[in-house]
Amino acid sequence: MNNDSVSKPKEQFVHSVFESIAPKYDIMNDILSFRRHKAWRKFTMAKMNMSQGDNAIDICCGTCDWTISMAETSGGHITGLDFSENMLEIGRRKISDRNLGNNITTIQGNAMELPFEDNTFNYATIGFGLRNVPDLHQVLREMKRVVKPGGMVVCLELSKPTWQPFKGLYYFYFQKVLPKLGKLFAKRYEQYKWLPDSLAQFPGREELARIFADTGLEKVQAYPLTGGIAALHIGIKETHNV
Repeated sequence: MNNDSVSKPKEQFVHSVFESIAPKYDIMNDILSFRRHKAWRKFTMAKMNMSQGDNAIDICCGTCDWTISMAETSGGHITGLDFSENMLEIGRRKISDRNLGNNITTIQGNAMELPFEDNTFNYATIGFGLRNVPDLHQVLREMKRVVKPGGMVVCLELSKPTWQPFKGLYYFYFQKVLPKLGKLFAKRYEQYKWLPDSLAQFPGREELARIFADTGLEKVQAYPLTGGIAALHIGIKETHNV
């Protein structure tokens, strides 16, 4: 089977997963990450070092937590894009509660074909979404395309721990315990079984750093987080030949 023949079923299945788990997504994020995802995002925001007025596109924005963080930090206009309307609806309520409607635009759209001109944003971010797309290389190419020269492509994602015994404990938790927690808390077993399955096929930290470089991003940095269960990758769009 080639990639084209499996990408569409994957896209449809992932869409159904996130449409169905949207109401419990934030609670399950705490469980998924041992309540570390907020600390990871804080670390990421420090590395991004946004300036006042910077704009950004947050791809696979989900319920918009990172979108909101960027809007509150820069005061610039932030665009949140996701293919799940149910996730975006929850995000829009959060945006309204924080009176950020003038700072944030949410769009239902496809990460593989971003509906924006080249060189539009200071930042393109994707949080816990890259492992779910049909073609991560294409998404990274699109992220690079829409950022301005010198702009930053940022990926915060679950990763693969490399040191024992933590590695063994983590994989046991992720493959055996997590789907049961999904069933208990979100009444969704198959959908949460998808998450460890998606991670098994996802590149490790060093491999993803190479993919960033192969995409043409420069000054690529990769940071392991919490023993490597997550990783932050940052790359800069070249400023020459523009």
